[in-house]
Amino acid sequence: MKVSIEVNGRPLTGEVPDRTLLVHFLRDTAGLTGTNIGCDTTSCGACTVLLDGESVKSCTVLAAQADGHAVTTVEGLSSPDGELHPVQRAFQEQHGLQCGFCTPGMIMASVSLLADNPKPTRDEVRAGLEGNLCRCTGYHNIVSAVIDASGQEVDR
Repeated sequence: MKVSIEVNGRPLTGEVPDRTLLVHFLRDTAGLTGTNIGCDTTSCGACTVLLDGESVKSCTVLAAQADGHAVTTVEGLSSPDGELHPVQRAFQEQHGLQCGFCTPGMIMASVSLLADNPKPTRDEVRAGLEGNLCRCTGYHNIVSAVIDASGQEVDR
């Protein structure tokens, strides 16, 4: 099956089997390995990307379902000159990562959360990221990173 997807602002067309998951299209066809494969059951959120601006778990979306749509991955957030997106920068500055496996999905879910709720409370951040799991941290620094990215004061 032929699919055409705008990936990080660039058109990409590929021939894939009908049942190809979006996560595999991104990793194998587009060569974008920032989107991680974690659980394959929608439980962890490591594969979260933006599909037409909304966060989705790419392990549950077929590439065919994304045909004709726009996908943004973690690689597509930074500017062409390498300047980090405010959420990426906040994760770095607030130490919102540890091993880094969940980080791309957490960042993408955070971007979507902040688009819907630009000034969330800590509880709203926790609720907004509940579909993304981190096995290394206690989420405190992740929540602080989202608060920081929203332009609010981070209270320690």
